[in-house]
Amino acid sequence: MAVQVDDWTRTLIDDMRAHGGRPSSGWAAGKPLLILTTKGAKTAEERVAIVTYHVDGNRWVIAASKSGADENPAWYYNLKANPETTIEVDNEQVRVRATEVTGSDRDRLWNDHVAELPEFGEYPKKTDRVIPMIVLERLG
Repeated sequence: MAVQVDDWTRTLIDDMRAHGGRPSSGWAAGKPLLILTTKGAKTAEERVAIVTYHVDGNRWVIAASKSGADENPAWYYNLKANPETTIEVDNEQVRVRATEVTGSDRDRLWNDHVAELPEFGEYPKKTDRVIPMIVLERLG
């Protein structure tokens, strides 16, 4: 059964796929975005999210920032419950395992994320929670 996505997400995915995995216009033009497909923690239904990332060696790193909201995004809980999943990055489908990183590794990855994507630097000012950092490592 196909995953249901809203029109905004479908349009962005279509634009990314037409331009080598990077969106071509609007706020997201040229940004490093990946398509994250997760299994719902409660429903087990497939969910799709568009997530900004940076590369750390041979891993993709994503921040569960939700733009500085007081709660984590739904995909965070989905990955905690079902860490083996699929991403699409640069028009390639990749099976990955998601792992939350803590301590000094988390801090280093957060600082790297902000260095590449400065808008993330504002998010901790909006919330009391520590924004989780997730690494996605290729399987097999």
